[in-house]
Amino acid sequence: MTDTARMRVLLVEDDDGVANALVEALRANGHRPSRVRRGSDALIAHRDADVVLLDLGLPDQDGLEVLRKLRKIDPVPVLVLTARGDERTVVRGLRLGADDYLVKPVRLAELLARIDAVARRSAARQQEPDDVVRVSDVEIDLQSRQVLVGGREISLTTKEFDVLAVLARRPGTAVSRQQLMDEVWGNAFVAVSRTLDVHLTQLRAKLDRPGLLHTIRGFGYRLGE
Repeated sequence: MTDTARMRVLLVEDDDGVANALVEALRANGHRPSRVRRGSDALIAHRDADVVLLDLGLPDQDGLEVLRKLRKIDPVPVLVLTARGDERTVVRGLRLGADDYLVKPVRLAELLARIDAVARRSAARQQEPDDVVRVSDVEIDLQSRQVLVGGREISLTTKEFDVLAVLARRPGTAVSRQQLMDEVWGNAFVAVSRTLDVHLTQLRAKLDRPGLLHTIRGFGYRLGE
């Protein structure tokens, strides 16, 4: 993807009314939407998408299962767009690798802003220098988006790596929660504060290096000493 103003957006939605309205709005705002109704179709069509909007209530399989399968094969950004707003489902969706989670009915302006934020981050990743950051026995390659811990590669979701990359570009430096949210999500919305906590918890567990990610009470976080 080179043009952040024209995203190839795959909409996975079985409700024709919702889908038609979203496709029309996306096209009117310069994006290139396509739509599938079933999770099985999404697991094929994702190859041609820059971002996926995923409903959870699909006719053939649960959207969370689609997300789990998708994350095994493709790092494409996924925004969950669903009527399920209970905390348990939100947390599970984020832990399975969703880049964002929006509860219906969603405001169109907010949805478009989140998609644009994904576009900016994707473009920025393509322009990153070939930097490798080493902290203790953890090696973070900002260009290839690979992380080695003790020489062993670990698998991170797109958002988990984005959070780690913000800290890795400033090793040993305190980074505020607001700055983390702004750089990773595009805006320091209070609404994504819980999302950041979930990703940091998962990141710490995968790195398995106590003390590597320091919490600075009342401010933010720091990678390394």
